[in-house]
Amino acid sequence: MSGSIGGANVARSVEGLARYPINVRYPREIRDSVGKIRNLPVLTPSGQQITLGTVAQIRVSDGPPMLKSEQGRPTSYVYIDVRGRDLSSVVGELQEAIAAQVDLPAGISLSYAGQFEYLTRAYERLQIVVPATLAIIFLLLYLIFRRFDEALLIMGTLPFALTGGFWLLYLMGYNQSVATAVGFIALAGVSAEFGVIMLIYLKAALEKRGDDPDAHEVSTAIREGALLRVRPKAMTVAVILAGLFPILIGTGAGSEVMSRIAAPMIGGMITAPLLSMFLLPAAYLLMRRPRAPKPTQPEGDERCLPETA
Repeated sequence: MSGSIGGANVARSVEGLARYPINVRYPREIRDSVGKIRNLPVLTPSGQQITLGTVAQIRVSDGPPMLKSEQGRPTSYVYIDVRGRDLSSVVGELQEAIAAQVDLPAGISLSYAGQFEYLTRAYERLQIVVPATLAIIFLLLYLIFRRFDEALLIMGTLPFALTGGFWLLYLMGYNQSVATAVGFIALAGVSAEFGVIMLIYLKAALEKRGDDPDAHEVSTAIREGALLRVRPKAMTVAVILAGLFPILIGTGAGSEVMSRIAAPMIGGMITAPLLSMFLLPAAYLLMRRPRAPKPTQPEGDERCLPETA
């Protein structure tokens, strides 16, 4: 019946090198009318002639415009366009709604493809890349300073240095994505570099005070070492901002991705330098300040304590 309406190739016409199929189907005036299709004659095996409507249901119903198959199974696609929200949360809510309201028959399954599939793969890789990056940074810090406490000091300040990037993403209305994750990885590397150079200056200034400096000398040395880093750090931050700000406000091709990579870096250039210039020297001072000896009580100096009832 479908061949009678949609047509079926019954032969092929050969004209020189050209081949033309011969298609047979009902005329258009019959194919366009459901009533006429119901009244089409059908010859039974016993020789009787009945209409098609007596043995079949003829109706018009909506269906997919094209049948596709993947891995030997019929497949249908539902396209969803997300605007104003992050893709991950939308798909998460969609999965919860389908699990609660839709009962899938046997043999039918759902899968989420497209950008969400790429996002899931990227997050799986980032779950390996980010810890590996932090481990490499810590290893390099230990190789530089040969002290676990100093390496842990710089690693401990990294989360505070990244807060500026989170605030700028919030103010600009950017959602978390793979591009912003790449920007934060780059920001973590720059923040660790700031801390390393500051700590090198502090250690160099402290070494000039000798092997056993007192508390005042330690405080003075750390203050001098921190002041030596103000001008170089300001120049470094200015160069980074001058290079990334045009990317942040750009509107050309690929600007949506590049601006989300640059935003964490620009926001972090506010908090990371302040952290390395103020918090890091203070924390290093607490680590290196010598403890004052406890006062000893001279022998024979007995004090009368008040009696308690």
